[in-house]
Amino acid sequence: MMGRRILGALVLLGATFVRGAHGQAAGPEAPAQAAGLPKVLEVVNGRAERTTYHGIEGLRLIPAPAFMGKDAGMLGILDLPEFRNGSIELQVAGKPGANAAPDSRGFIGLSFRTGKHGGWAEIFYLRPTNGRAEDQLRRNHAVQYVSEPEWPWYRLRKEAPGAYESYADMMAGEWTTMRIEVDGVTARLYVNGATQPCLIVNDLKHGDRAGRIALWAYIDSDAWFGPITVTPR
Repeated sequence: MMGRRILGALVLLGATFVRGAHGQAAGPEAPAQAAGLPKVLEVVNGRAERTTYHGIEGLRLIPAPAFMGKDAGMLGILDLPEFRNGSIELQVAGKPGANAAPDSRGFIGLSFRTGKHGGWAEIFYLRPTNGRAEDQLRRNHAVQYVSEPEWPWYRLRKEAPGAYESYADMMAGEWTTMRIEVDGVTARLYVNGATQPCLIVNDLKHGDRAGRIALWAYIDSDAWFGPITVTPR
């Protein structure tokens, strides 16, 4: 199951753009961009809407009807400068949708370097239902790195078992903080304020290149995203 592909239909819509401290659009040289809900430029395989979930205002990705039941991901490309190195922090909440398959995990995450229309992407994502599973093997698969389109989870697991996934504590449907630190071909994922990363990737498959920041979720997940803070370096 789940190749987690993101290519597909494209939808354009608007929201609120993240602004810097003086009300100007934060550029690539800005030391930090204020936390906020940026404009969504493009949504692949779905649409985005503003919502409040468990007391936090955010965005929700909703699958397009044509993709329901298909092995695909949704991607919300944000109106932020291209990102190469630095940190990204945001809260996410994911759980299996009402019509999800029994082995669905509520997959949700962030694409931190994304190509045009989602044609390629570096992604960290969570499997929220694995965080408190009684099966230790499932716990070991709670967080995942993938690189679309050539390196889906199943290829990475087959060729390098355990190297691109790990454990972190989380609960399905509850807000979870993700912080991603990127430097060249290395990316580190921190969950819920931990001082040490739960997953380190030292060979980002697309190399040291810039790309867009995008919200990511699997097509059968209920997926919410809170404000995002980007600190480029």
